[in-house]
Amino acid sequence: MTQSWQLQEAKNKFSKVVKDAEFYGPQVITKHGVETAVVLSYADYQQLAARQQKLSEFFRNSPLVGADLDLTRNSSPSRPALEL
Repeated sequence: MTQSWQLQEAKNKFSKVVKDAEFYGPQVITKHGVETAVVLSYADYQQLAARQQKLSEFFRNSPLVGADLDLTRNSSPSRPALEL
């Protein structure tokens, strides 16, 4: 159960926020009604961090490797020139 906490309430109940993050998933912290932070368990953090890969590896593993793509740039102007 992801819950939303106002910043002041999250400060006052920090232990509960952390416990809920461990058992129920990420907890959203709001400041003046705007979502500004997330508290998540260390296990959830590790899962997110493990998914990251180098950009070069991402392109190497792309399903488009070897595809015949036309990457030439269109040299026509994108819009008419401005007259000042």
